[in-house]
Amino acid sequence: MSTPINRIAADLEMIKDANFNSIIDVRSPAEFADDHMPGAINLPVLDDNERAQIGTIYKQVNPFEAKRAGAALVAKNISAHLQSQLAMKGRDWRPLVYCWRGGQRSGSMARIFSDIGWHSTVIEGGYKAYRKTVLDQLDDVPARFRLIVLSGATGTAKTHILRAAAKMGAQVLDLEALANHRGSLLGSEPGSLQPAQRLFESHLLAVMLKFDPARPVFIEAESNKIGQIHLPAALWASMRKASRVSLIAPIDARIAFLQRDYRHIIEQHENLMELLGGLRHRYSAVTLSEWQKTIKAGDWNRFVRSLLKTHYDPSYARSTASRPLTDILTLTATTLDDDDIHRLAGKLAELDPR
Repeated sequence: MSTPINRIAADLEMIKDANFNSIIDVRSPAEFADDHMPGAINLPVLDDNERAQIGTIYKQVNPFEAKRAGAALVAKNISAHLQSQLAMKGRDWRPLVYCWRGGQRSGSMARIFSDIGWHSTVIEGGYKAYRKTVLDQLDDVPARFRLIVLSGATGTAKTHILRAAAKMGAQVLDLEALANHRGSLLGSEPGSLQPAQRLFESHLLAVMLKFDPARPVFIEAESNKIGQIHLPAALWASMRKASRVSLIAPIDARIAFLQRDYRHIIEQHENLMELLGGLRHRYSAVTLSEWQKTIKAGDWNRFVRSLLKTHYDPSYARSTASRPLTDILTLTATTLDDDDIHRLAGKLAELDPR
């Protein structure tokens, strides 16, 4: 006898509490790459080409032929999943399944799971309902927390200090890790792309829902855009009302730290001036020529110092002046080496009265 197929609302807390063994996104790989529930695996019942093929048949022939061709492909693909990724699942395995609207694609997989004897659950409304939940909660959740913004000029190791504080147990919202970008003109991570905006938002919400509202959440001072990723409006509004910890460091320590932290750019600097092209409208040809000369000469101390004093430090001063936050602490760095970063992280973590 087939097991019943349950249906559940796209309530993220309810889904977390249900503790499913697997979350299966049966949409095409392109849909999955754009966004998916954190922790989900992609077992498409139609791949990208097959989905386009069925859509063409639906429009150019008729819906019946499209459904017949689609059913054959769905059956073939589910069969392949059962013989590969799902081959070792036991009888007590409990999957949560969703597709675009919680209809045919997820229903097809759930029916086969039911015939096998697995207790499967389908998200009512599918990904569309999940996406609406994410947007609704991103409007609401940031206001639940007391944010403490770590602010400091470029090269003061803010991200490293926050990550060290997280290892000490502090609640840290690491926006740069979620956006896969360092939040500056030269912030692209080598060899990897930023996530799609929707996927960033899914992971952002998942992280925030794990935080304890009774404790502070530490976050780095950012603009409302990290690379190509935009911060949700409610989070940005909360950041602009947060308490602030200011971080200061000697210029020489910052220069040395940046050369360590951006070693990948120094080692492959052939396109560095191209990356700086976005500044051409802001600085004179003389300044740009000077940067190019120091890069070619490998005079990285001089180049970094000039870039900080000419561009980054004035930008930081303007940004800080435009954000009248409540200052609660000033941290003073010395060398910004590992020991110093650990010391500063400890000072930050002390603001969390656990």
